[in-house]
Amino acid sequence: MNDSVGIVSAQCATFDTPLQFRSGAILPRYELVYETYGTLNADKTNAVLICHALSGHHHVAGRHSDDPKSAGWWDNMIGPGKPIDTDKFFVIGLNNLGGCHGSTGPSSTNPETGKPYGASFPMVTVEDWVKSQARLADMFGIRQFAAVVGGSLGGMQALQWSLSYPERLRHALVIAAAPRLTAENIAFNDVARNAILTDPDFHGGNFYEHGVVPSRGLRLARMLGHITYLSDDAMADKFGRSLRSGKLGYNYDIEFEIESYLRYQGDKFAKSFDANTYLLMTKALDYFDPSREYDDDLNKAFAPAQANFLVVSFTTDWRFAPERSRAIVKALLHNRRNVSYAEISSTHGHDSFLMQHEHYHDVMRAYMARVEASL
Repeated sequence: MNDSVGIVSAQCATFDTPLQFRSGAILPRYELVYETYGTLNADKTNAVLICHALSGHHHVAGRHSDDPKSAGWWDNMIGPGKPIDTDKFFVIGLNNLGGCHGSTGPSSTNPETGKPYGASFPMVTVEDWVKSQARLADMFGIRQFAAVVGGSLGGMQALQWSLSYPERLRHALVIAAAPRLTAENIAFNDVARNAILTDPDFHGGNFYEHGVVPSRGLRLARMLGHITYLSDDAMADKFGRSLRSGKLGYNYDIEFEIESYLRYQGDKFAKSFDANTYLLMTKALDYFDPSREYDDDLNKAFAPAQANFLVVSFTTDWRFAPERSRAIVKALLHNRRNVSYAEISSTHGHDSFLMQHEHYHDVMRAYMARVEASL
């Protein structure tokens, strides 16, 4: 049994029907880049949508022909015989609107001006993404997903699917997510955004026309974010207080291994990610709050949901702590939804949802067997 979906390639869907954003802005035309794995059955009932997190994209599984090392960001989870089994399910991964990996976003050309959208690209919300994803499902003729799955910001999208289109999914798998961000999380996002906004090369979001990239701001934003994705134990185990050269230099150069790691991650991210997309994604995180229109009553907010749920949290995830997932479970149970909950012991912090962890994968495999039984 082959455990990889093998060589995959991205596809692009064009939508000519205008999309009205929650903000009131309208995008007349847009494109979504996506990849698919497995085969859609005759009744189109075995489709699974994968929603990505902040820095994710459509390349979820398999590899690209021009780069044999380019494994998808969730390749350990999706494939033949894996927890989300592509021998059984038709899996769709896409790059959300506002992204920087092919879907229409700030770096795309605005047909009205012939220049990149830049700062003029509409502020996007989780609700907007779900609306655009529903149109992609329509394109495939998928009336109802077997499951919508996501971790972190992707888990928020899975939750929103159950509220925006309650009859269009049978199962929602909400992993390492929260019903809304805490004030601390919003604060982290604001500091990261300010690193970008105050970079002299940002030029109000229109840096494309100046032929520069606000790499210093992006680098700092990613370094800050990366710290919050890891646990103290994970950092201690991986780096401790190890010195890069074995001795103190008594200067401001890189001395500790953790400093070297963070700067490497920051530099790598700044070369591959768009600054405006980073701003949009973090704002979408901040804005997500289904209870806002219900006087902060999560029970009322989740009343429309009809799906079955799997909610997963991780013990060392302090950015999206287990109590945030338990709040989701409590509200769903109040509405008499079928909910399975797993709190996984892991040392990897928020990044745990991306890891190949035996207990976590066993939980996912067992739940997906239930999804398969409902086809």
